[in-house]
Amino acid sequence: MLCPMTYARSLLIPKGSAGTFHCVSRCVRRAFLCGEDRLTGRSFEHRRQWVEDRIHELAGVFGVAIWGYAVMSNHLHVVVETLPEAVARWSDDEVAARWMRLYPPQDQNAGMQVEVLAGNAKRIKDVRERLAHLSWFMRCLAEPIARAANREDTCKGRFWEGRFKCQALLDEDAVLAAMAYVDLNPVRARICDTLEASVHTCARLRLTVIEQEPAADTRVK
Repeated sequence: MLCPMTYARSLLIPKGSAGTFHCVSRCVRRAFLCGEDRLTGRSFEHRRQWVEDRIHELAGVFGVAIWGYAVMSNHLHVVVETLPEAVARWSDDEVAARWMRLYPPQDQNAGMQVEVLAGNAKRIKDVRERLAHLSWFMRCLAEPIARAANREDTCKGRFWEGRFKCQALLDEDAVLAAMAYVDLNPVRARICDTLEASVHTCARLRLTVIEQEPAADTRVK
């Protein structure tokens, strides 16, 4: 069962709640996120790797499991499960260390900053909530890509639409349907002919892992 994208975000994603969501972020400018701009002939293919690398990096920081993703020419699909119960079990030191991986100090000793943050109960509570929250995950995914693309394009302003679209997946059938939709996106868009050829997608990653370890858990986490 799918929960429509038209509900208020606070209703779709109550603070501290677990859930699985299909998220879509689109570029706001004419310039491509990835692929080749047909008007200028300029290639942005290398940006696909930026996005995929960032997804994997954040999966190791946030309390989430990534069930699917596909990096398209001007938008991004992610199927992500939030795991607040897992985050609740992390020690204060682990929460602080993970947060410092997201926002490393520029001019202070990282170990000292982790210790200071871990000793601030109110701040740790806020950070713990953020590390289990979908909007913070999507924010930390989008912002570095936007900054890097703007530097490369020598411009300023928005790179992504103001809000990502979000669909709550309320049961296993909905999750599987969303995963299949995301997996097949590059094939439907004629970027490739098969799932095996769909680079920078979770489908390609899962197929590779299954070939190497048939019983492996194929979530990105």
